[in-house]
Amino acid sequence: MFNRPPLEERIAQRQRERGPLEHGKHFEHAPARMLFFFGIGVVVVTHLIALSMYFFDKGP
Repeated sequence: MFNRPPLEERIAQRQRERGPLEHGKHFEHAPARMLFFFGIGVVVVTHLIALSMYFFDKGP
């Protein structure tokens, strides 16, 4: 369609250009790392809030 190669071929080409991931490097770019740690932080904070409500709430 529109003289472009199929999506699978374009993805494979990009992966070949990028090369293998360096040893010890888990994230390809900084935004991925930031989103990962932000997500983990949200999960931890919500669990702490839920546990504090469960243990410290006096109730009616």
